[in-house]
Amino acid sequence: MDRKALAGRDFIESLDWPVEEIEEALAVSAELKEKFRRGEPHRLLPDKTLFMLFLDKSTRTRNAFEAGMTQLGGHAHYLDAEKTQVAHGESPKDMGVILSRYGHGIAIRHDLVPYEGNAYMREVARHAEAPVINLQCDVDHPTQTLADLMTMREHRGEDLAGLRVAVSWAYAPSYAKPLSVPQGLCTLLPRFGIQVILAHPPGWELMPEVMANAEQAARDGGGSISPTQDMDAAIEGADVVYPKSWGNLDLFRDEQAALAASKRYRDWICDARRMSLAKPDALYMHCLPADRGNEVTDEVIDGPRSVIYDEAENRLHTGKALMALTMGGYA
Repeated sequence: MDRKALAGRDFIESLDWPVEEIEEALAVSAELKEKFRRGEPHRLLPDKTLFMLFLDKSTRTRNAFEAGMTQLGGHAHYLDAEKTQVAHGESPKDMGVILSRYGHGIAIRHDLVPYEGNAYMREVARHAEAPVINLQCDVDHPTQTLADLMTMREHRGEDLAGLRVAVSWAYAPSYAKPLSVPQGLCTLLPRFGIQVILAHPPGWELMPEVMANAEQAARDGGGSISPTQDMDAAIEGADVVYPKSWGNLDLFRDEQAALAASKRYRDWICDARRMSLAKPDALYMHCLPADRGNEVTDEVIDGPRSVIYDEAENRLHTGKALMALTMGGYA
């Protein structure tokens, strides 16, 4: 397809882009990854500025986009929301309009409050002239799941139809984590013919509206989503094992209650026994940070089937591809 056509496009949910456009983003990701490894300059966005507004903490996302923007020849501004007028109630409209006049792209992380982050980003995008990229919201983490898909292809080939991916809840005592990664996997992977087995304890269901969209995407793409409340059953025969924690939607505004409730399921951990249920060559994946000893044992996450560092590296390359495409690097 014509890459110029993606200039100015928002990337808020992976469902917003047809499969053809996601394929183009993946193709650009692979090209830029090869250039980076060869040490070949690829300054597609010289003198351009990306504003990155964070309403939550970040390690991989922030650094992937900051480093990526530098490698593309531009500059990324990190904006801690608590140190901006957003903390005092500045409207998404005002911020979107002004930052569009100062630079060429806006990226936002707003993921900790269900039914707020995605709506906020879309309101910014409605008024901004610059493209808006979702760095994780309450609904989706599309830059992560794009990197996940890229990683699966690198290890299992371009055609992933029929691949069995176990996306499972896992116990973590640290904090009530967003639902956006499992939701994003459910809305993206089945569009490529992948079979997603979604496992969680009772009470840890995902957003019903998102799952309705995911089911439709699965029907359209030839994949499937199969829910279960049995972690072992999900992992049995899987090609990819992707266990991570997420919060209880009904208790999200009461984190202590949510964490207390989750203690009943401390045995939802990805250990060697559970990995033995998957196919012998199954991949272990996690978006990171992982709660070692709770979500996963060191034996698994540091084992030969773990591809977490490939997955994390690909955040850089997919992020660069999205910036280059939406911010006019090919226009």
